[in-house]
Amino acid sequence: MKDCNGCIDYKETHYFSKIVVDYLNHAEPLQDFISFTNDLEGIKNAIESRKINTVDRKLLVEGLKNQYKNYEASPVTMDNIEALLNDNTFTIITAHQPNILTGHLYFIYKILHTIKLSAFCKAHFPDYHFVPVFFMGSEDADLDELNHIYADGKKYTWETNQKGAVGRMLIDKAFVKMVDELKNQVEVLPFGDDIISLIQEHYTLGKKIDIATASFVNAIFSKFGLVILIPDDALLKSAALSIFKKEILLSPSKALVENQNKKLTDAGYKSQAYARDINLFYLKENARNRIERNGDIWNIVDTDIQFTTPQIEAELEKYPERFSPNVILRGVFQEAILPNIAFIGGGGELAYWLQLKPVFEYFNIFYPVLVLRNSFLLIEEKSAVNAAKLGLSLKELFLKTDDLVDAQIKKNTKNPLSINSSIETLATVFDNLKDQVVTVDPTLLDHVSRLHKMAIGNLNHLEHKILKAEKRNQNDRVQQIQQLKSRLFPMNSLQERIENVIPFWSRYGKEWIDIIYHQSLSLEQQFAVINLSNQTDL
Repeated sequence: MKDCNGCIDYKETHYFSKIVVDYLNHAEPLQDFISFTNDLEGIKNAIESRKINTVDRKLLVEGLKNQYKNYEASPVTMDNIEALLNDNTFTIITAHQPNILTGHLYFIYKILHTIKLSAFCKAHFPDYHFVPVFFMGSEDADLDELNHIYADGKKYTWETNQKGAVGRMLIDKAFVKMVDELKNQVEVLPFGDDIISLIQEHYTLGKKIDIATASFVNAIFSKFGLVILIPDDALLKSAALSIFKKEILLSPSKALVENQNKKLTDAGYKSQAYARDINLFYLKENARNRIERNGDIWNIVDTDIQFTTPQIEAELEKYPERFSPNVILRGVFQEAILPNIAFIGGGGELAYWLQLKPVFEYFNIFYPVLVLRNSFLLIEEKSAVNAAKLGLSLKELFLKTDDLVDAQIKKNTKNPLSINSSIETLATVFDNLKDQVVTVDPTLLDHVSRLHKMAIGNLNHLEHKILKAEKRNQNDRVQQIQQLKSRLFPMNSLQERIENVIPFWSRYGKEWIDIIYHQSLSLEQQFAVINLSNQTDL
């Protein structure tokens, strides 16, 4: 494999669910679950539809400008924010929680895809302007999911006792200590000091995680005009008061989602997200708790807080920031405040968005084009050389390790490893035996069949032992394959779902971001493989 660059279909990676693969292939059973196709025609139709599905642009821009007082917007980002006042400007959104230090590689890929698709749309629809937006899921309270990264296989965890929405947590001494430990690993690399300095500049003691994350992401992507939105904002949430009020008082979403889930199940798919009676959390200080209704009383779970109907309506009007959408309503809130035409998400995100169209329709909220985020496998020089030496194709790289080893051992041996001919001969022998015994005692036929089955089992066991012995003969090849797979697919997962950006930045510098941007696709919807040793000229 002299040049690792290329693309393969998502299905051929064997890492994506049936519903995602079918969605990409425009499967007929899924067409009722979407509003627009994920192609140029779908984008065009979404633009026309979005024109009549308006949002409060002045409120949006005011909210964004308030947030950008915490970090400096580049001129192109500020131009994009101002452009949102114009009716011919639309957004393309990706969303993610504030994983520490950006979490997994796909955090970076999602944002770059959003930027690339915005430029693509501008080129194809020059009468309109498109703004890439990162919508931060800052109210997520699952710290165990967000508090760690992997850098070249080593895990770094932020050990903190803070509770509640992760975005509201503060950078503490434990966070600083974790960064210091990370520094010891990467400072020996060519650009290790650069990325650590950038981290230390933006993740400072006492700063909120959402602000630190936004500041860090802004430093990386502001040159592209990326706009970052933190939804934990009283002004922005005030634009969704009617949605929140209906959800609290009428609980419409659960039945709508359950009905949609049944349709998905009937079509042969699994549901991704679970709807509750009230799909909002109560967010206050260091807690994010469910809201449950008991008659005319609303209880905040795991607290002593209760509201009557007038009280919870008053609380919502006075403190909209205290009400936090869960997975069912997060997208509805997003589309209610942004003039968005397309949402870029991972496989899991797209799967649960397919459950939500009736919820959007109920609240009279625009339902955007759904685009699967870009995926990459990054192959560094050592791995590229190993893959070429082994003669592996792109598709073979995605085989399970054991399957790849078996295929390569069989391909690269001169010894006969298959016993198929012996099994065929055995079948003839036992057919003759059946002919022989049937004339003597037909009741012995079942016994002959059992003996035949046992013999086949023994031969298959022998074949397994022969293959195992040949693996020992080709032990060097086996180890090379296992080591290659371990580097490219850590923990038997996709690289992008495990590794963090820091090791790659430390080896290739900030230009690594440009490498990924140049290789990012727009609407092609394929899994890309990049040989980083061939990209140093970018």
